[in-house]
Parts: sequence; C-alpha cells; structure tokens
Amino acid sequence: MDDFVNQVNRNWETMDAVVLAAWVLWRLNWIHPFINGNGRTARAACYFVLCVKAGLWLPGSVILPELIRRERARYEQGLQAADAGDMAPLHALLSDLLSEQLNGGNSAAQGADQTP
Repeated sequence: MDDFVNQVNRNWETMDAVVLAAWVLWRLNWIHPFINGNGRTARAACYFVLCVKAGLWLPGSVILPELIRRERARYEQGLQAADAGDMAPLHALLSDLLSEQLNGGNSAAQGADQTP
C-alpha cells in the first residue's frame, strides 16, 4: 500500500486524471488489501481521484462507481487486460462512463440520488 500511495503522489501532477483513476481502480483491485470491500473501495477511490483532480464533485444523478458496477463484464475484462499490462480497455470504460455521468446518460438507476 505504501508503494501504491507513493505512485499516486509521484504521478499526481503529470498524469491525466482518467489515466490515474484507471490505474488506481486496477491497482487497488490487484493489491486486494481488505478482507471485504475491495471492489467498492477501488471504485470509490477511482472516483475520488477524478473529483479531486477536477476540484469538485462531478455532477450527475448516477455516479461513476455505480455505472462501473452496472458494466460488470466490461469492468472485469478491463481489469484482466490491466493485469496483462494493457490499461486501454479500463481507460476506455472509465472515459465512456464518465461521459455518460456528465451528460446525464440513460440508465436504469438514473434518477436515484447518488450525491458523492
């Protein structure tokens, strides 16, 4: 975990927000530091990185962690690709879902109060 935190800090200023968020999402799942809640924690940390780098809570009625959960198959495929060294599928997933959140995309869960 120390290395994880150090990597985030080292890359904070220079790395694109979505790239860093994708790395945080993958790395926390890979480290698997908790008995329970690794996925929830990784999704929350990923979203937190995006919000802090943006300087605000990102708008949207359905937020990224819930959208990721909805796209479970694509999320798992992205994590598996990242395990093999390819972050592109996970980055693409986050980019698509972030765009959906910010543009008020359609989803079954939309309309629920999902304030971060």
